[in-house]
Amino acid sequence: MLTVNGRIRLWRRWWFSLQTGSLVPADALVDRSGESVTLGVREMACRENQAAPSFDKAAENLARTAQLVVSGEQLRILVVAEGCRVQAAQQAGAIATAWTAADCRVVENSRKVPQQTRVYTGCDGVMVPVITQAEKDKRRVKVKEKRRKCGRKRRPLPPPRKGADRAWKEFKVVYFYDEDLQHQQVAVTHQNHEAAGRLLRREANRLDFRKARQRIAIVDGAPWIREQLQLHLAELDGLGLDFYHLGENVHRARRAVFGEKNAEGHAWADQLMHAFKHDPYDEVWDRLVQWRAELPRSPRQRKAADRLLEYVASRREMIRYPEFRERGWQIGSGPTEAQCKLTVGRLKGRSRRWDRPNAAAVTALDSLERNGQWHIYFPNPCTAAA
Repeated sequence: MLTVNGRIRLWRRWWFSLQTGSLVPADALVDRSGESVTLGVREMACRENQAAPSFDKAAENLARTAQLVVSGEQLRILVVAEGCRVQAAQQAGAIATAWTAADCRVVENSRKVPQQTRVYTGCDGVMVPVITQAEKDKRRVKVKEKRRKCGRKRRPLPPPRKGADRAWKEFKVVYFYDEDLQHQQVAVTHQNHEAAGRLLRREANRLDFRKARQRIAIVDGAPWIREQLQLHLAELDGLGLDFYHLGENVHRARRAVFGEKNAEGHAWADQLMHAFKHDPYDEVWDRLVQWRAELPRSPRQRKAADRLLEYVASRREMIRYPEFRERGWQIGSGPTEAQCKLTVGRLKGRSRRWDRPNAAAVTALDSLERNGQWHIYFPNPCTAAA
């Protein structure tokens, strides 16, 4: 058995009878879960993996800091298996949340008296490097060649898992947070947008999202995100378009119409963004239509203007910045964007390629820490034993 104090060998008495079969009473005292690796070792392996650039480096750090010697491959198996357990526990609702909507109070007056609760949510996609089928085939050929050179009889290789058709796949990140980012809840799926929608509803239920007095979503305006929010979070009080993404589209039109460094173009974009933030939508829309009508007969410029008009028109219900600002609500999706980068940080880097289920298992461990649930899932071993 591998423990946090090193590998130990156990000799214990086995009992057998025809009526009950084999029985080893000592096992129930030493290892109640029936594992040959203790919970403490699994936790330390997962902790070391979180910030390591590779499983080999994590194994090296584990050996140096805790004198626990495992290979990089053994550590990978431990971490992925634990991540799968965390996923199963999350899906079953077996891990209590560290907070609920009732904890997300907002102070709105000088007396510092909590007046109401407010919870934000966001959802976005992030690209993750995955193993293609061609890479899997190449790796399997190398493994077979190495086994042949070994000269010993080996166990048959397990059936290969199907590889991806492209080198990058989009993972969906669901995020809930409060005004000051003191409470956060993140969940990740490697499946499609419909799975992301179900994940939104699941996490919202666990956090008592409906019980918050103010429920706001700030997203980048992608059609699939709006669709899933409207389908699964009908209780939203506000669905807003990220101000930065709106600005990206405005400046894209500016570059096409005025040029990259044109001072008049920069002034136009600044005035338009100021109007979006402070003026009613209809007034800004009329200004945009008038600007489009006065453009010269340049196909390229008019195409860029039409693209901006289409973008703004299709997101009319989300462009509510004066209302959001008046109510003290945020208008940017920066917390969600940042969380997407942080959550998949372990998955990205030089030469890293993943099977999607394995990558999802690693992100489940990462979300466990970000959600403040690490000590809930990995309790103190002495306390748990007591």
